[in-house]
Amino acid sequence: MMAQQNEQANRGLEKIAWVRAHMPILEEIRARFTREAPFHGKTLSLVLHVEAKTAALALALKAGGGDVHLAASNPLTTDDEVVAALRLEGVETFARKGESVEDYQKGIEAMLAADPDIIIDDGADLVAAAVRKGLKVLGSTEETTTGVVRLRAMERDGKLPWPAIDVNDATMKHLFDNRYGTGQSTLDGIFSATNLTIAGKTAVVAGYGWCGKGVASRLRGLGADVIVTEVDPARAVEARLEGYRVRRMIDAAKEADLIVTVTGCADVVTRAHFEVMKDGCLLANSGHFDVEISKKDLNALSVRHRKARPMVEEFVFKDGRKVYLLAEGRLVNLSAGQGHPAEIMDMSFALQALSAEHILRSGKKLKPGVHPVPQELDDRVARAALNACGAQVDVLTEAQKRYLNSWQEGT
Repeated sequence: MMAQQNEQANRGLEKIAWVRAHMPILEEIRARFTREAPFHGKTLSLVLHVEAKTAALALALKAGGGDVHLAASNPLTTDDEVVAALRLEGVETFARKGESVEDYQKGIEAMLAADPDIIIDDGADLVAAAVRKGLKVLGSTEETTTGVVRLRAMERDGKLPWPAIDVNDATMKHLFDNRYGTGQSTLDGIFSATNLTIAGKTAVVAGYGWCGKGVASRLRGLGADVIVTEVDPARAVEARLEGYRVRRMIDAAKEADLIVTVTGCADVVTRAHFEVMKDGCLLANSGHFDVEISKKDLNALSVRHRKARPMVEEFVFKDGRKVYLLAEGRLVNLSAGQGHPAEIMDMSFALQALSAEHILRSGKKLKPGVHPVPQELDDRVARAALNACGAQVDVLTEAQKRYLNSWQEGT
C-alpha cells in the first residue's frame, strides 16, 4: 500500500513539475516569496480545483512561509495523484476525485478549522461558510464569475465583513483565463468525454460573456454552426455582429447537436427544452456549479438512463429520443478534461498569489466589501506575460505623454 501511495505521489510530482515549467510568472513570484517569506506565521485556506496548476499555486504560497490548507471546490475536478503529491510536500489537502457532497462539506469544514488569515476561493462556498461561522479573516480572493456574483450580493446585504479581492474581473484574468482558457479546456473536456467530431454540428452556447466568447470562437473554428443564447441585449447584439446566430434557447434547442452552458446562472436548460431537443443532443456545462442544466427535469422526463461512457450519461425519453449529459452537468473542462492550459493559469494564479500578498500588506486599509485587483498588480502580471511570450511593446515618448495629458486636462 505504501509503495502504491509513493508511486501515486511521484506521478503527481511529475505533473506538477510539468506545469511549473510552463508557468514562469508564478515561478518568478515563488522565487521572491522564498526570499521574503511574506506569509510567515499566516494560515491560508484554499478551496479550488485540486489539480497540477493549483498545486503550483499552493506550493508557491507555502514557499512564502504560509501554512497552506487546500480542499476541492468541485467533487469531480480533483486529480488524486496531485493530492498525494501535495500531501507529500506538506500541504494539508482534503480532496478526492468523485467525492460525495458530504465529503465536500467536510473539506470546507477542515478549511474553517484551520482558522485562516486569508481565504482563496472558487465559487465563494468557503467565504459563505466562514461568514456563517463568524471567523475573523484578514481578507479573501475570488476568481470565478459565480463567486463574485455571490460576494457582491453579500456586500449589498451588509454580510461581507472583510475585503474580498475580485480577481475574476482583473484584465489579466478575464481576458485570457475566461476566454482562451475556458474556450480551449471546454472543448478538451467534450473531446475526452465523447470522442466525437465538432465539425458540421450545430452547437449552442448559452451565455456570451468572456467564457461564452471563448467557447463560441473555438467551436466555430472547428467547423460548428454556432448559435448563441443570451439574456443581455447588448451581448446578444455583439454575438450577432460577430457572425453568430442569436436565438432563444427554446428555439435553439430544436436544432442543437451540442449545447454548452457558461452563464453562472441556474435552470438555463430545463424541461421545456428537453421536450423539443433533437435525438442524440449532447449537453455540457462549463459554469462553476452543476445547476445550469436541470438534472431534476432530465431525470423526471427520462424513462431510463445508463452510463454510456465514463463521463457520459444517456437519458432516454418516452418517445425514444436520447440525450447525453457530460460529466454529470459539472464543469466539463475539469471533470472530463485537464482544465485550463498551464500558460493561462500562470497569469490567473499569479494574480491570486499577488492579491493574497496585497491583503496581507494592505488589508487593514481596505474596507469590508469587494475590491478590484490593484492596477499595479495587473500591470505587473501583464509585463511578466509579455516577457514570457517574447513580445515587446512601444513606450510613449515624453512628448506623447504631454500630448495625452493636454487632452485629459482639456487644454
